Amino acid sequence: MGKGKKIVILGTLDTKGDQLVYLREKIRELGHFSILIDLSTGSEPSQEADVTSAEIASIVGKDIKKLRESKDRALCAEVMAKGAEQKVLELLARGDLDGIAALGGATIAGIASKVMQKLPFGIPKIMGVTAIMPVYVREWFNAMDIVVMQMIMEMAGMNDLVKNVIERFAGTIVGTTEQATAFTTLKLPYPSIAITEYGPSQKCAEQVRKLLEERGYHVFSFHAQGISDRAMEKLISQGLFDGLIDIVPSGLSDELTQGNRAAGKERLDAAAERGIPQVLAPAGINMTGCGPTRRSREKYASRPRILKMDEIRWMTRYTPEELKEHAKVYAEKLNKAKGPTVFLFPLRGWCSLDREGSVLFDPVEDKVFIEEFRKHLNNPKVEIKEIDCNLEDHEFAEALVNNFEEIFQKVKERRD
Repeated sequence: MGKGKKIVILGTLDTKGDQLVYLREKIRELGHFSILIDLSTGSEPSQEADVTSAEIASIVGKDIKKLRESKDRALCAEVMAKGAEQKVLELLARGDLDGIAALGGATIAGIASKVMQKLPFGIPKIMGVTAIMPVYVREWFNAMDIVVMQMIMEMAGMNDLVKNVIERFAGTIVGTTEQATAFTTLKLPYPSIAITEYGPSQKCAEQVRKLLEERGYHVFSFHAQGISDRAMEKLISQGLFDGLIDIVPSGLSDELTQGNRAAGKERLDAAAERGIPQVLAPAGINMTGCGPTRRSREKYASRPRILKMDEIRWMTRYTPEELKEHAKVYAEKLNKAKGPTVFLFPLRGWCSLDREGSVLFDPVEDKVFIEEFRKHLNNPKVEIKEIDCNLEDHEFAEALVNNFEEIFQKVKERRD
């Protein structure tokens, strides 16, 4: 295709034809190649696409005419998303995709976000959307590096304001694509270690980071609020990290209970699958939010032990029965670990919120999780260790780093 960057455009020509063609022209005027993929299922578009919706439908064995006749919007969106995913990955594999943009409303954003989530971190991904609403954004992003540009007005007609917005959108995708490092060359220095943290484990994370850096490791921190830890999973699966100290894996617990820090069903999978050395701690596993913003709040806000951090952040403990159920899931996850793994449990509280004297402090109930986890663990690569301290004590941070270095050096020796 030449020296210019190859930018894929996703959209529906039957409803946004003039605008998409204008975007394609502007990208080409800026010296780059644009590949317009049509995802229309409403009617036959009047403008010409580089990849037609009929081709996209055929990729997954569907006929575009029958799709249009069905008038089943959910089915049409599903087919277009699956077909576009395969087409975009094909373009990527043959070197014909350096960046990707989508232009339209909520429907195209829903389809395009699924497609973009299949692409590696580092490839520019921008959506120009007329219907940005908070309820949608979490699903659109899903922890991938997607940029959303609010289009401020409906993409109807080709007046001067619409043209101005599209021109700036073209400049945005072109600029980011020009500046992007090729994802195939995106490498981190060796050895690069990911760690997770959140407010109640901040002291522990700071000590771990300092100790690792003193020993020559490059440390990359992820805030375990349900988005950043999802992103970490994706980056681990791409092979960017050589090891993991997962201080706050509790986004998995929130996923099981629809908590505010839910980190996806795939949490804990990437490191286990890749077999990188990992050490885990249980920060947050024994508690969950129960404040005004919590989903299913009525189930948790009536519990007797509640710690109010502020007007919004209230915490309560999981029950022993819930801890048992969660422990089984953690064990099932780590039973699949292909590399050396240590789960380190402090016996005097699992974060700063459940130190001795706190209403949330309950080492007896914490032990319920540990024993149930031990009961269901059957992977010889996973060790369980207990330390008589709180997670925020310096002693625990040292134990995390020492255990990590021990298993990391063994892996390094075998590799060398």
